[in-house]
Amino acid sequence: MNRRNVFVIAFLSVTCCFFPGIASAQSDLVPQYLRTEYKVNPFIDTDKPRLSWELQSKVYNQVQTAWQIIVASVPELLTEAKADIWNSKKISSNATSQIVYAGKPLRAGKKYYWKVRSWDKNGVAGVWSETAAWNMGLLAPGDWKAGWIGYDVNALSADKKYHLPPAPYFRKESVVNGVVKRATLYVSALGLYEFYINGKRIGDDYFAPGWTDYTQRVYYNGYDVTRAIKAGKNAFGAIVANGWYAGYLGYALLVGSKTTHAFYGDVPLLKAQVEIEYTNGKKEIVATDASWRATDGGIREADILNGETFNANLEPEGWKIAGFNASSWQPVQVHAEKATLLTQIYPADPVRIWGEIKPVSITEAGPGKYIIDMGQNFSGVVRITAKAGKGDQIIIKYGEKLFPDGRLMTENLRRARATDTYISKGSAQPETWMPRFTYHGFQYVEISGLSNKPAPNDIRGIVMTSLTPASGNFETDNAMLNQLYKNIVWTQRSNYFDIPTDCPQRDERLGWTGDAQVYMRSAAYNNDIAAFHTKWITDLNDAQWANGTYPVYAPIPSEQGVATIRSSDTYSPGWAEAGIVCPYNIYKMYGDTRVIEASWPYMVKYMKFLEERSKGKYVFTEASFEDISPKGGFGDWLSVGKKTPPDMLATMYYNYCALLMAEMAKAIDHTVDADYYTGISEKIKKGFAGHYIDADGKLTTNAAAYGDGKGYVDGSLGFAGHTQTAYANAIYTEILSPENLVKAGKYLEQLVQANNNQLATGFLGFKPLLPALSATGNSKLAYTLAKDTAFPSLGFEVVNGSTTIWERWDSYIKGEGFRHNASMNSFNHYAFGAICEWMFQNMAGIQPVDAGFKTFIIKPEIDPSGIGSVTAEYKSVNGLIQSSWKKSGDQIKQEVTIPVNTRATVFIKGNPEHISVSGKKLQSINDMQVEGYADGYTKLQLGSGSYRFIVNAQ
Repeated sequence: MNRRNVFVIAFLSVTCCFFPGIASAQSDLVPQYLRTEYKVNPFIDTDKPRLSWELQSKVYNQVQTAWQIIVASVPELLTEAKADIWNSKKISSNATSQIVYAGKPLRAGKKYYWKVRSWDKNGVAGVWSETAAWNMGLLAPGDWKAGWIGYDVNALSADKKYHLPPAPYFRKESVVNGVVKRATLYVSALGLYEFYINGKRIGDDYFAPGWTDYTQRVYYNGYDVTRAIKAGKNAFGAIVANGWYAGYLGYALLVGSKTTHAFYGDVPLLKAQVEIEYTNGKKEIVATDASWRATDGGIREADILNGETFNANLEPEGWKIAGFNASSWQPVQVHAEKATLLTQIYPADPVRIWGEIKPVSITEAGPGKYIIDMGQNFSGVVRITAKAGKGDQIIIKYGEKLFPDGRLMTENLRRARATDTYISKGSAQPETWMPRFTYHGFQYVEISGLSNKPAPNDIRGIVMTSLTPASGNFETDNAMLNQLYKNIVWTQRSNYFDIPTDCPQRDERLGWTGDAQVYMRSAAYNNDIAAFHTKWITDLNDAQWANGTYPVYAPIPSEQGVATIRSSDTYSPGWAEAGIVCPYNIYKMYGDTRVIEASWPYMVKYMKFLEERSKGKYVFTEASFEDISPKGGFGDWLSVGKKTPPDMLATMYYNYCALLMAEMAKAIDHTVDADYYTGISEKIKKGFAGHYIDADGKLTTNAAAYGDGKGYVDGSLGFAGHTQTAYANAIYTEILSPENLVKAGKYLEQLVQANNNQLATGFLGFKPLLPALSATGNSKLAYTLAKDTAFPSLGFEVVNGSTTIWERWDSYIKGEGFRHNASMNSFNHYAFGAICEWMFQNMAGIQPVDAGFKTFIIKPEIDPSGIGSVTAEYKSVNGLIQSSWKKSGDQIKQEVTIPVNTRATVFIKGNPEHISVSGKKLQSINDMQVEGYADGYTKLQLGSGSYRFIVNAQ
């Protein structure tokens, strides 16, 4: 075995100098990226907002020892001496996030400005940050002066197969007398809205105000519209589409449900008010009420699943501008019965346009028909520019793949029509159009009705997503793995669309809980999902069934406790646990305890459900979940080979949830609860060992208990406890004794090797598979699976042309075509992208210790063969973390960056006696603390800074 000399080159900035008897210079510690409730300058409606910032410094091992926040009602008062809302004074603390506002009571409709400064490790204050702000929304029902208005156009639906009425248009004019100091729009819809003032579309958001259980809460958005208001007559207008409220949802039409659309109501409604404040102190409100007028216009159909139709000939010209003749418009209906709906500010990152994509090819497919390849599978729409005759229809169809003969493949869309239509006005100049109330998942577009072949500049792919800030990046010297990571990111971008959908293309697009929980940690490395998932966790809590379990997707429309999209959609082990796993990951990745406190009653209720379902034995059997469909739940969905018993997996998840509950209880100072759930875990481990582990430490089950497997997912393949999925989950969920953990690692290794060094897992088995191998000393085998390009593997998808993650391991094969029934064959499904967790935490070695990465580990697992370099970065709530390694001849170079105000435990290969920094031995440098040497690793405790380790083989 080679020994390695390890040399460390640390890039250290010059520290501040201090001289006896002379006042110290100002610290270079600078607060940046100021946020309120995870957002930059947002609208909020909480009276105790949480503030955060990141720190920058060139000083090695720099920390914050204190902070001071000032808040003012106007920028002119934002000084330490004049701050009129809050001056925290100097607070001794190293916290830079989750800082709860503690100033004067906040008032509805007000804007507040704030700054922060920090003291460094020497007790020296740094400069004040740049100014940030937040806007208060409407805090009480009485703050709303607007009513819910609607206009029923259901009778105008023209499609005989689908019910697709036009989108109603609303307008009102109002005179503004005086000089406007500030104007604010608060707007909501039961459905989707676009709002206009004097012809200008307000905001960059789409699909606002999002999907919720409208019977429990409705979101609204706030916008500063000061610049949109003018003196004299002003025109206020809106278009409202069915959206999730009144449109088609999921596969209800496919499965023949009683309700296929209008799950929450059949007429979309608008609620809006513009609050105008004049320089003389006078205030005025323009609100939706009976004085508004409505009509139908150019948008003849608008449905999320089925598409949009726009007839340019029917668009009322100038309707958004003051002075328009609206005498033919009709009175609106005021829906007073909706006045009691709970209305809250939209808490997540809004759906917006992420970017545009140019076509890579345009191919003629028949007279006036063309196939456009966008080169990338994504969510959104196309914008088209074309010249056509009056009344000509330009029809746009969407698909993810082409048949071998070049035709667009739409069979996997099932009952989603996914078709947009533009009816031309026949203008002398080319007309440009983009749908606004629908979206599709696609790479290919079929456009028909054109008189000429479109040029590349005539077509643009409009990428739409919930605009969560990017937080991660990952790259290797392996082209396949690089493409795989891009596929993961694009799949997340496609499916994080107000809720975490399973897929963006077919008649589904639901917030499946199993997909969400297995992928959650991966998602957090790629993007800042704190605000996004805070919203969806609320959706999930709202959807909790009366018996305490969580549903298989959320939001989930229901009547009298029965799902209305499909009545058999109840719950499933491995899916329901999202109610605990998702809040835990928001806590762990962002240090957020408020999400724990908000979710705690729901999580406790679910744990009670599990205890009752186990009948006090703390272990589940084949009879535990016979009442749900499919029998036992979805289990290891889409696995290969024999099925892992769903009750075994349910017991493992029960233990995992108990451990997470114990950790979260400690975080919110529920010490009694922490002890209780720790005790529950011990009981589960004991019950599991007695029921599922034999004398040799092998996982086993009574296969005969499952009979012929009918009613179970893929039950015909047979059941076995001795599977990759079983051992991977047992290791990951920490349900095994130390002795059985070692045995499980060996059994897992043997099962993978016996399967030709390939995986045999599904949704619940793949996520923990590589982490479990790494945790039991089989990192080399984990790398083998990651690099595999044969079926079944993610690499197989890449070599077969994928640009996103597939639902199935073998959805498509080059030269052969589609392997599976098109009824369930998504090419944009993020669940198997959960390998991203292992890529960041094991390949790059970045793992949290304390919540929010206040302390963390960097321990990369270096591939003994094949992979030559890995570079990863993660922007944590405390700042940028970087980890990279590269093989170069007989050397391994490892570089790390540790953010200001954090500490990391860094592992490098080699004996500490051979580690030097700038010619000095490691032991002689106080700021580099050696904690030990074991298993060939030197363990270092390091503060902020950038470091390069060079390991030389001898």
